[in-house]
Amino acid sequence: MRTRTICIIITLLILSTAAVWCAHIMKPKNGKTAVISQDGKVLYRIDLSSEKDRTIEVTYNGRKNIIEIKDGRIRMKDADCPDHICVDTGWLEDGKPIVCLPNRLVIEYEESDIDGTAR
Repeated sequence: MRTRTICIIITLLILSTAAVWCAHIMKPKNGKTAVISQDGKVLYRIDLSSEKDRTIEVTYNGRKNIIEIKDGRIRMKDADCPDHICVDTGWLEDGKPIVCLPNRLVIEYEESDIDGTAR
């Protein structure tokens, strides 16, 4: 009986941790500003909380990247690069920029001066 109780408690802990983690990952990134830059120059600064759904086309040496903004999120939808790592990255996440090295394009969240402990 004791082993069964311990197994139930461990299972509940794992499920509750997974639920909290999923809720954190799935929450919209309201109030976030995405920065799209190429060769170190800022092309776009986009407030994702107020931006309407749209696509942006960015070209570099005849190659193009299609950036999609949808439901307050941003991703590289398509790219004329050989490896498509930027497309496979998916939606932009905290601390994980989207980078297309062949086309020298970076999408990342704008850093704030306030860290997580100061909020």
